[in-house]
Amino acid sequence: MTRKSTNARVQKHREALRRAGLRPVQIWVPDTRRTDFARQCRNQSRRVAAADRADLELSHFLEEALTDVDGWSA
Repeated sequence: MTRKSTNARVQKHREALRRAGLRPVQIWVPDTRRTDFARQCRNQSRRVAAADRADLELSHFLEEALTDVDGWSA
């Protein structure tokens, strides 16, 4: 298969998606292969946990929200 035919198929597919009302979006995400990825995750998780513990208003809101789900079913 030639590069031209591959490019043409990809272009045809993209055009069909656009006709369906979709558009391409590029998203950048953290590189999980980096050696410091796990350390960064731990650091960020600890910061979030500490902020949550310090936010009494948020804790109160979440506790009240939990009482509002009585009787719900999946």
